[in-house]
Amino acid sequence: MPIQVGDTLPQVTFKTMGAEGPKDVNTSELFDGKTVVLFAVPGAFTPTCHRSHLPGYIARAEDIKSKGVDTIAVVSVNDVFVMDAWSKASGAGENVLFLADGSANFTKAIGLELDGSGFGMGIRSKRYSAVIRDGVVEQLHIEEAPGSIALSGADAMVCSL
Repeated sequence: MPIQVGDTLPQVTFKTMGAEGPKDVNTSELFDGKTVVLFAVPGAFTPTCHRSHLPGYIARAEDIKSKGVDTIAVVSVNDVFVMDAWSKASGAGENVLFLADGSANFTKAIGLELDGSGFGMGIRSKRYSAVIRDGVVEQLHIEEAPGSIALSGADAMVCSL
């Protein structure tokens, strides 16, 4: 069963790229005592993710953070090197934190995995956005239509905060 509003996030470790290389960061470090907008994409550099979903969050980062959000983070079932390359290619800078969920541990733990095997992509994440306050899901917007960001995009997030 997928995670629901009111649920606490499971304890999982992500990879991020630090100054010294890949580093571990767990859900407690990321979410405890903070308000975080988390959005997930099926894959870094994929068309909708790269051209529409991520750019909206970069462009609207100031608007989102002005509503009391501490961190905007994107998670994808990609390795830390791909996520780092995507961060650099997108020009996200400090606006968005890129979280690698390379083995889909987080994605599976929250029940939002997507089988992309038919497209040669293996297990991926469904596209969604969430507001996480102190580790608890306060809002959750899961896309059902392929390629849509109507529910999970930055514009929708700004309106829901």
